[in-house]
Amino acid sequence: MSLATFPNFLRYVLWADALSCLACGLLQVSFTATVNERLGLPAMLLADTGMFLLFYGAAVAFLATRIRTPSAIIWLLIFGNIGWAAACIALLLGGGLELTLLGKAYIVAQALAVVVLAELQYLGVRQINTSIGRAPTAYGEN
Repeated sequence: MSLATFPNFLRYVLWADALSCLACGLLQVSFTATVNERLGLPAMLLADTGMFLLFYGAAVAFLATRIRTPSAIIWLLIFGNIGWAAACIALLLGGGLELTLLGKAYIVAQALAVVVLAELQYLGVRQINTSIGRAPTAYGEN
């Protein structure tokens, strides 16, 4: 029995996504100057992405409370997480930023975390669709 076959697996993954976004967003918005100094990331980038993470995290938390969510929305989250990871890698490879070692580690950690979340969301939506024996429509159905 795989982890993805447990009841509410996808819901727990959505909660993990939401809480991680809310925590990072709160950190980046509340302590922009300190995070800027420690990581070497531009203050504007931290503030803007922090606000995005707060809104995104709230939206994902809302989805995690729903009994059913169309799998098209879950797929948007999966592709969004993959896009976030790609943006992290582009930020690292793009140059032009004076990132500290901690800043590089922060970006790599975010990239890895969202790739893992995307994979877990994929496993969850795939398991739900397999267990109900039809095309992808929603999660939370048993």
